[in-house]
Amino acid sequence: MEKSLGVAPAPIPAINKKSSARAALVGIHGPAQQIISECFRQFGVETVPIGKDAAERLKKEKFDACILRLDAASEPVMETVRTSPSNNRMVIYGLGGSAQEAMKFSKYGINAMFQEPVERPSALKLVRATHMLVLHEFRRYVRIPVMTEVSVRLPNGHTFNATSREISTGGMSLESAEEVTPGTQIEISFALLTLPRIWVRGTINWKKPKSFGVRFDMQDERRSRLKGWIEGYAEN
Repeated sequence: MEKSLGVAPAPIPAINKKSSARAALVGIHGPAQQIISECFRQFGVETVPIGKDAAERLKKEKFDACILRLDAASEPVMETVRTSPSNNRMVIYGLGGSAQEAMKFSKYGINAMFQEPVERPSALKLVRATHMLVLHEFRRYVRIPVMTEVSVRLPNGHTFNATSREISTGGMSLESAEEVTPGTQIEISFALLTLPRIWVRGTINWKKPKSFGVRFDMQDERRSRLKGWIEGYAEN
């Protein structure tokens, strides 16, 4: 965290890129707005501050991403986004608390989270990791960041919930404090926006503190529904 020493923090170095995408900043002000805008600008994404008329503007104008605070006041905006013919595949960035708190809004398919207070290094890291999705460079960005609740069933019958981080046709990364072992075969279930709940077998292929990865069973025919959803997401 940056500490105030009476000297203004150095600005993020500008990169000369022409804006090719637009992101709506809904109800975000002050230092958070400045930092987030500067981070997106580095990767050719123009940010547009929007106030109380956010839901109405998002019905009429085309945006590639939306950054908003995750609270009850922003829920109508997310509902508008996900039901809009032109913006329903928009990348949604939440601003606020933990992944667990974001799960309250999981039906809207939150893609990524800016933590508060917004700090330049972490904000830039998040934008760098996800900007290809905003720019619709899906061929280069094979993993889609999306936060949704995932049910994990172990071979002994024990079931626990985890939070997805990224998903691809071959697997997904999950956040959880549950103790798991690489090589364990599991079955997971989850839903994604327009994709009704599916079940698919997989194997835990890596483990880190509070997160782990799952490689899907390529022989599980149920995976085809997920593959079709991801391909459809990319086409839009």
